Formats: sequence, structure tokens, C-alpha cells
Amino acid sequence: MDAARFLTFCATFFMISLSPGLCMTLSMSLGVSVGVRRALWMMLGELVGVALVGAAALGGVAALLLSAPQAFMVAKVIGAAYLIWSAVKAWRSPVKIALSQASDEVNTKGLISQGFITAVSNPKAWIFFAALLPPFIDPQQSLLPQAVVLLSVMVVIEFICLLIYAQGGRMLRDYLANRGLGQWLNRIAAGLMVGVAFWLVLG
Repeated sequence: MDAARFLTFCATFFMISLSPGLCMTLSMSLGVSVGVRRALWMMLGELVGVALVGAAALGGVAALLLSAPQAFMVAKVIGAAYLIWSAVKAWRSPVKIALSQASDEVNTKGLISQGFITAVSNPKAWIFFAALLPPFIDPQQSLLPQAVVLLSVMVVIEFICLLIYAQGGRMLRDYLANRGLGQWLNRIAAGLMVGVAFWLVLG
């Protein structure tokens, strides 16, 4: 892959990743509710999902899955149900949980699953990767090295953007806490998760 093609891909993917979306909204909600450090577990699952979707798109699996909307809908409903369940828990949780990054109440496996399901059950992500990645592949060169480079760049850029949104959520949390508005922390986090759930199903 030549330098111009590589830099164009990096710039394009960064701008698209930085725009508000399902995973970025989820990252911000977790930045509010559990803090950046705990949100890293969700990011781990999300990044694995992004890499999987990207690899499948490069392998031509995206076209096959997009032709089975029922399977997509099942995955989307499962992901949305989990998000709503998490939102209910956040709404009912004591304020001190939202203010503590080190809370023992955080379910690590649940956060990883939450990120993974959100990433792989978003049909727009499959369409996006299926459309974006092929133009940046040089047919005159071996596919595998190019795929490794593109997927690695995607994961790094996605991680940076997720951190930006989670940090924004943490800053909002600190702002509210310092003004005695801690009771709104769980409500904001819950509202964002419910929004992601509806976005996932209706998108």
C-alpha cells in the first residue's frame, strides 16, 4: 500500500470514527457511570467486534450476512435488551457507584459483551466496512499484509476515539458531582444507554 492511500485511509477512518455513533455514545455513557478505566473493558469487546467486522468485510462475509436481515435483527434485539437492562440497573444504582471508578459492582464480562454485541450487531458498521475497505486494497499486492495494516489502523483509531468520548463522559461526571448534582449521573448514563438500544434496533 502506498503512502498516499494509507494516509487517506487514516484520515477518512478517523473522521468517521470520531463522529457520534452507537459505540461512541456507549463509551460516553460508561465514562459517566463507571469512569474511563472501567470503560476500557467495554472498549476491549468493542475493538474485537470492530476487528471482526472489518475482517469479515474484507473476506466478503459482509455481503452474505447483509442478505440475512433476520439474523441481524435477532442480534440487534439481544444487544438492545442487554443495554436496556444495564440502563435500568444504572438508574436504580446509588449515586456513589456512579462516582466511583473502582466500584466492585462493575461486571467486567458484561462490559466486554456489551461492547462486542454493540459493534457486531450494527448493520451500518457492516455496510460501512464493506464499502470503505475495498477501495483501499491494492489488487496488485498481497491481500493479507494489507488487511493486517488496515485492521490494525482501524483498531488504534477506534480506541483513540472511544477514549475521547469516555473522557468526555468522565468530565461531565466530575462537573455534576462538583455542583452537587450527583443524582443526575446515573440518569444520564441510563438515558444514553436506552438511546443506544433504540438506535441499535431502529437503525
